[in-house]
Amino acid sequence: MTVSAIPLSARVGRIKPSPSMVARLRAQELKAQGRDIIDLTTGEPDFDTPAHIREATTAAMAAGETRYAPVNGTLRLRKAIIAKFARENGVTYAADEIVVGSGAKQVIFNALAATIGEGDEVIVPAPYWVSYPDMVLACDGTPVIVACGENAGFKLTAETLEAAITPRTRWLLLNTPSNPTGAFYSADEMTALTEVLKRHPHVALMTDDIYEHIRFDGGEPVCPVAIAPELRERTLLVNGVSKTYAMTGFRIGYGAGPKALVNAINIIQSQTTSGAASMCMAAAAAALEGDQSFVGEARSAYRQRRDRAVELLDAIDGMSCRKPDGAFYVYPSCTGLIGRRRPDGWVLQSDLDVALYLLEDAGVAVLDGSAYGLSPYLRLSIATSLGAIEEACARIKMACDALQRS
Repeated sequence: MTVSAIPLSARVGRIKPSPSMVARLRAQELKAQGRDIIDLTTGEPDFDTPAHIREATTAAMAAGETRYAPVNGTLRLRKAIIAKFARENGVTYAADEIVVGSGAKQVIFNALAATIGEGDEVIVPAPYWVSYPDMVLACDGTPVIVACGENAGFKLTAETLEAAITPRTRWLLLNTPSNPTGAFYSADEMTALTEVLKRHPHVALMTDDIYEHIRFDGGEPVCPVAIAPELRERTLLVNGVSKTYAMTGFRIGYGAGPKALVNAINIIQSQTTSGAASMCMAAAAAALEGDQSFVGEARSAYRQRRDRAVELLDAIDGMSCRKPDGAFYVYPSCTGLIGRRRPDGWVLQSDLDVALYLLEDAGVAVLDGSAYGLSPYLRLSIATSLGAIEEACARIKMACDALQRS
């Protein structure tokens, strides 16, 4: 008797696996086969979680914090988040205006699930984090991709935002500093965007500030709610502890927004994952409350790596690399490599072809710009040692030098 396959929903057909995870798995497969692969695909700090945070985790478990936690997060963590927003961003929230999820990604998804449906539009500036459009699609919405080229600093302008808004627009999703480009919106640039949003009261703003503390100009954080308090009731500020404190495995993200929205997000979460892990929330609270010296030390290391990576990549014939404002990625253009011929005779026709060539011939795993909505570029993570970055760039240069011009 033949058993028929379980039918899959249309939702699954609309979304695709994360390109970064696919690339990372391919790199791991090649490593398992004995290949020497330098993996620059992972968006994860290479530092250990600071000791006082790890100690807070074990202390919480020893104290019995191993049971179900509130869906909206422990009161201690929410108070720590409130204090963080007041201290660093100049905005004030109440405990019932804070949401805690298993990662910032979950907070973003739950917010979309709680607010959009078929035909609703979400403006997504490109280059974008690979998950944004697919999360919108998974929630039956329509991602409206707005290309933000290198000549605009990879950033949305007031004019391009105005042109993208329609009566069906529900959200503008803004990531600053951004993955993959590291682009950061200044106070003036954010002010210009908020002025547009003031004219369109049906459009809400969601900011993904997960790289907020990895910013290289030494300036103060730029918060749209502090700039335009009028937008407070239609803004969701999303953040987390994963990138700032090297806590990716703890899976703690959070958001601050209007009470009605936060309540709706909590309803969605209550029927999916429920509350985040108790001991992980204790660790996140310790991170926000405790010694912040690690943040500056990590940022300094990322700045050194950024400068070296940009220097080396920009010197490669066929590539050019803009210096990012923040985050821990570089996003070099590979325009000059398109059309060149590999040693095996194949012609590189896209940034995906370039990425595959570098993996196969140079043993360097990178991601293609097409995965982020803007080609022809490559995304390289610099969340690895300076030695690994220098070796990877040397291999990339050798592989590029081996290409023949058509």
